[in-house]
Amino acid sequence: MDAADLIVLNARITTMDPERPQAEALAVREGRFVAVGEAEEVMAWRGTGTRVIDARGRRLIPGLIDSHIHVIRGGLSFNLELRWEGVPTLADAMAMLKEQVDRTPAPQWVRVVGGFSEQQFAEKRLPTLDELNAVAPHTPVFILHLYDRALLNAAALSAAGYDRDTPNPPGGEIQRDSAGRPTGLLLARPNALLLYSALARGPRLDPDEQLNSSRLFMRELNRLGVTSVIDAGGGFQNYPEDYRIIDRLARDGELTLRIVYNLFTQNKGGELADFQRWTEMLAPLAGSEMYRHNGAGEMLVFSAADFEDFREPRPELPADMEPDLEAVVRLLVEKRWPFRMHATYEESIARALDVFEKVNREIPFDGLHWWFDHAETVSPRSIERIKTLGGGIAVQHRMAFQGEYFVARYGAEAARNTPPIRRMLEAGLPVGAGTDATRVASYNPWTSLAWLVTGKTVGGMRLYGESNLLDRHAALRLWTRANSWFSHDEGRKGQIMPGQLADFALLDRDYFGVPEDEIGGLYAELTVLGGRVVHGSGDFADQAPPLPPASPDWSPVNRFGGHWHANPAAGLFTRPAGAPLRQLASCCAAPCGVHGHAHERAYRGGVPAEDRGFWGALGCACWAF
Repeated sequence: MDAADLIVLNARITTMDPERPQAEALAVREGRFVAVGEAEEVMAWRGTGTRVIDARGRRLIPGLIDSHIHVIRGGLSFNLELRWEGVPTLADAMAMLKEQVDRTPAPQWVRVVGGFSEQQFAEKRLPTLDELNAVAPHTPVFILHLYDRALLNAAALSAAGYDRDTPNPPGGEIQRDSAGRPTGLLLARPNALLLYSALARGPRLDPDEQLNSSRLFMRELNRLGVTSVIDAGGGFQNYPEDYRIIDRLARDGELTLRIVYNLFTQNKGGELADFQRWTEMLAPLAGSEMYRHNGAGEMLVFSAADFEDFREPRPELPADMEPDLEAVVRLLVEKRWPFRMHATYEESIARALDVFEKVNREIPFDGLHWWFDHAETVSPRSIERIKTLGGGIAVQHRMAFQGEYFVARYGAEAARNTPPIRRMLEAGLPVGAGTDATRVASYNPWTSLAWLVTGKTVGGMRLYGESNLLDRHAALRLWTRANSWFSHDEGRKGQIMPGQLADFALLDRDYFGVPEDEIGGLYAELTVLGGRVVHGSGDFADQAPPLPPASPDWSPVNRFGGHWHANPAAGLFTRPAGAPLRQLASCCAAPCGVHGHAHERAYRGGVPAEDRGFWGALGCACWAF
């Protein structure tokens, strides 16, 4: 037989193959697994040119698949954004912000665009506008918090052109002082368009920088063990204009993720025309195993959009939603285009199902893949209706970031099955997991896996009892094998078994053995896509392909990387040359009620914690030198 290109030995492999759930070695040839099992049988595939990697006893899993992420849009701006994801205290976050303000040249902005919640901070609050203006008197600063608000300092208000004459848009509020001047707080009421339009007023990267930015965002996801994504389009993501960068990367063979993409209409009132044009341009599922079209959505028609800001009351959809949606769904089913639909609330889902059932009676869906995204409050009756129509549900960990607000509005009892994941699975629906990154929840899949297993928010609130929790294997299945249904890849990826695409991740610690509270801190030390190493760190750093620096050179990614981690070696970049490495001689003389010993943790994570004057500006008096 022909020799393998790659063999991995001495691993604890979770295959997600029920016929052979565990193995210790695998072999890859021409991008696919050819052998999985004991070392002796796998080594029969070794030849003179075979690359052999010793996994050193680490846990190896199928490459993770995110069934709902906005990676194409997110990649265009990744290098511009300071990430507060996982940062343990507001003081840490503000120290990072202060340093980035000092690094950012005019007229550029400093942006924190989602992925965090104030609930994750020890202080349980956002910065005040006064604090932002003190840190950045001249540099524009924009902070997006979930779908509910954006904070702009005075310089950002000026740069964006907001003044006392700027009207409130429908569904949004520009907060004003007693003289009618904007304060810098923008609120979704509940439409987040105001927040996104404000963000869109900032400078963009040039095309070469967007290429670099997209490559680094993909590598950041590889670092976390992600090998495939389903891109859900997104607001301000026009097709085909805003797909030119990802098209070029795909054409040049520079993708380090398998990407399938859904097309998201941008034209209120012109949705049907968008899909008529696109269904003439693209055949269903056109593309390759690396880059492929996946159908329509998550926005099908604007009249069916129910905004998921749990700080605001549930919006009532307009009476013209049904005819709008019917026209688009009828077209998609006729053209055999798969589709997905954003829907947060049961009330929206039930009305949409009325439309789907009507179309199905006249033009049968007949196995066409379609699904709802989110579905936080879907009812048992609607779950059965979805099953009857052959649909699925893609769930995201938005409740991990917004659970406290849901409980405040609807109560803890309502939150116990929001979303009712166990009920969906028991009904036999296709159910997959994803993040909905980057503007609300974090792109970190381990944050999602921790939420699925523990039922906790990033702020530590326990939402679910045992009846709505998943064991670790079931949760991992939603991130691997189960998600292949949503990209029409059943039997091709999501499992480690002969014939499937050779996508896998070797973890820094054992997902099945670490304490529950450590699941969210896992990452990959080796990630392989189609038999090709796309990420390596720690003991496997020498296996990794070169990682280019972020462009422009002042990018927050060059200083802070992506998702925060207590171990700097876990980051996208190691600590830059010249950064101080010494430990603080003294920090907290006694446990601080705000920070505990978070200054030291922040210091290890690359935050300039030695700046005691700034920490004091936030009201902490625990310094003792």
